Amino acid sequence: MDGTGGAGAAPAADEPAFVAHHASRCAGLDELDGLVVRCRACPRLVAWREETARVKRAAFRDWEYWGRPVAGFGPADAAVAVVAVVGLAPAAHGGNRTGRMFTGDAAGDFLSAALYEVGLASRPESVHAGDGLALHGVRLTAPVHCAPPQNRPTPGERDTCRPWLAAELRLLGPHLRAVVALGGFAWQAVLPALREAGWQTPRPRPAFGHGAHVVLPATAPRRQSLHLLGSYHPSRHNTFTGRLTSAMLVDVLRLARGLAEATPPGS
Repeated sequence: MDGTGGAGAAPAADEPAFVAHHASRCAGLDELDGLVVRCRACPRLVAWREETARVKRAAFRDWEYWGRPVAGFGPADAAVAVVAVVGLAPAAHGGNRTGRMFTGDAAGDFLSAALYEVGLASRPESVHAGDGLALHGVRLTAPVHCAPPQNRPTPGERDTCRPWLAAELRLLGPHLRAVVALGGFAWQAVLPALREAGWQTPRPRPAFGHGAHVVLPATAPRRQSLHLLGSYHPSRHNTFTGRLTSAMLVDVLRLARGLAEATPPGS
């Protein structure tokens, strides 16, 4: 069903209902990723990502930009994905250019180097989709899958995109043990997505901070507890000013990996 038929047809890709309709029905990460890259539910983001892909940055004028939503990146087999790292949105000339989350910009290299140091990535750089980078036991995703103007999605765009994140967490759920939220935006977005995916989240909502650590208890649909950790986002502003150092990010990722490996099923 492509949304062009009559009553009962699925929403078209440019309708806001497309996201919630399809996300809740996905049976696997490959199916989810295929639907994410078709999405056109947010007109402002569609216009921006496509205009950026057409105009390009001078340094990348020979590139054919991706210019579409960027799906999560990491093992498609949920059995080996024990940690999820959640950022903000693809960068205009990073993920929007390369078609892979946290790839082709300074933030991606900063994160990849830290993942490599703790044994979660095969190489310390994330350059392009064919660079051979493989992730081990970790999946990278974002609350918003399209590059936004000024790197600032609106609350409405975040909420429209949320079912994709909730579905991704749900599909990772049987083996997911830790989630790392990179930045306050990711922290605020991932908590309701985790609730939609079946975990019990604290009320009032816990405050974000670098090194924040919240344990979500096991529930009937989620028979294991989940560790939610916070880290400053590896943006240029944070890394150039020293607000976030490599050692700080490595410490959070190392803790996430350790917690994930130490949390047995049903705990």
